[in-house]
Amino acid sequence: MKKNLLIFILGAAAIIVLDQITKSAIVSRFVLHEAYPVIPGFFNLVYVMNPGAAFGFLAAASETFRFVFFTAITLAALLLIVYYLVKTPLRSAMLVWALAFIFGGALGNLIDRLRFGAVVDFLDVYLGSAHWPAFNVADSAITIGAALVIWDMISTRKVKDAT
Repeated sequence: MKKNLLIFILGAAAIIVLDQITKSAIVSRFVLHEAYPVIPGFFNLVYVMNPGAAFGFLAAASETFRFVFFTAITLAALLLIVYYLVKTPLRSAMLVWALAFIFGGALGNLIDRLRFGAVVDFLDVYLGSAHWPAFNVADSAITIGAALVIWDMISTRKVKDAT
């Protein structure tokens, strides 16, 4: 358990630090809505503030509602992850890393919401005029963590089915 907890803490801390450093670099070097083409026709660095969640979910809701809603949801998710980590014997290092990525990403975006009332997004992937919504390191970590959780569930089930 101690090894898993150390992996979890170090993994989550690394995500939070990387997320906050990259966001700070964007905020200090870009003007809001500025874009810098990295791979023309495919990838830009941009500076946008997302008051909502993924794909602008609840972006039009009142600032107070968004703050309370997203803070409460994030805190609940963080507490559930810690509870699960403490109460469940985790035999899979992949699941520990997955939870660390999700935790670190969620906390990284919560820090932005508390500081700015919105999340700093800066990675802009697109083809022609079709843009994926801008995202950040925290969003990437949450996505990777969720994919690892699913992969762990599938691989654990296959092992159980084989025995």
